[in-house]
Amino acid sequence: MQAFRNSGLCASGNLLKGRTDFLVARRNMSALRLSAACVQILKDKANVFCSSPVHQSLLRLPKVARSKAVAFSVGSSLWAVPFTQVENLSHESLVRRASCLVTDSANTYLSQTTLALVDALTQYAKALHTLIAIQKRYITSIGKLSSAEEDRIWQVIIGQRVEVSDRLEECKRFESNWMNAIHICELSAEAAYNSGAEHACTATKTNLQVAQSKVEEIRKISIEAERKLAETKAEEIQRMAEYASSIDINDLEDIPEAYLRED
Repeated sequence: MQAFRNSGLCASGNLLKGRTDFLVARRNMSALRLSAACVQILKDKANVFCSSPVHQSLLRLPKVARSKAVAFSVGSSLWAVPFTQVENLSHESLVRRASCLVTDSANTYLSQTTLALVDALTQYAKALHTLIAIQKRYITSIGKLSSAEEDRIWQVIIGQRVEVSDRLEECKRFESNWMNAIHICELSAEAAYNSGAEHACTATKTNLQVAQSKVEEIRKISIEAERKLAETKAEEIQRMAEYASSIDINDLEDIPEAYLRED
């Protein structure tokens, strides 16, 4: 009887233990299914992100911007996206970058000073042509104007000469800045070449040639205007001498002082 009870207890214990193991296994299976479901959800989210317009726009970013971004993924998709390697910043590369920045700044300085000088030379040439036109008009009217009319036209001529002088001073000031820009660009181009930035050196030399050609072109126009003004002054002196010889010597006192001056 005692043996029967013991065997019953053993059977009950084994049954209880088997039921406990079954419950534990079932709970583990539920946890495993839940984990698998979470992984699948994360994979679906990653796939949706990869196909979204935002992800596509990120893929269209410039190469330089993409190289500095660390690729990432979620869940089991991590292996599909490679990690980018940051460029090794050696002393040579840093010096090369610095030389490129110097050439960029030098080119900007050259561009601004060139525009300023070209504009100043243009305004100077215009002032010269205006003075030439006024003096030619005066030459054709010598001996035909009253004293008041001659005074008024000479006031205009003197005012225009002051304008020409101011424009010339402005040209000299901007030309000094432009020459400094030329020197800086030459030095920056040499530094870029020595550091290995050949493209920056070539671009700077090209900008130098363009700036010099533009300034030379407009400078020829101003020099031609100065030549015409000198010819006009010579014609004025000759016309005044002819007018003075055609009148009586006693009437010289009536000639305005501006007629008798030396230009």
